[in-house]
Amino acid sequence: MGDYVVVLEAPIIVRDVETGEDAINVAVSKVAKALNREKLDFVRVEIGYSRCPVCGAHFESAFVIGSVGLVGMYLTIKVYNAQTVEHAERIAKAVIGKALKKVPLKVYEIHELTGEDEGNGLELDG
Repeated sequence: MGDYVVVLEAPIIVRDVETGEDAINVAVSKVAKALNREKLDFVRVEIGYSRCPVCGAHFESAFVIGSVGLVGMYLTIKVYNAQTVEHAERIAKAVIGKALKKVPLKVYEIHELTGEDEGNGLELDG
């Protein structure tokens, strides 16, 4: 059994926005509201970053076309007592997916917790 930090990537669509900053604000609010409704306030929400294919610079993943925005977000959760990395991934997707129905979740990163890592997460019994 191991403890893991799982970072999931989620595309969030928002409507009636004019700028990338508006899209980010609405997306963060939308995701936080959905997570709080399911009592998942321990999930860390961050804006995703994309890389420019020309210059290689990183920028916030927020795109607006015709007042519809697409915002890439990272959702981080700590999973305790998972049997394998794949098990931790399934748990994270199930827990976060319960709050964000119809949002495709993709694993961005998983790493095992060390003794130095602390914080809240999700613990499963056996």
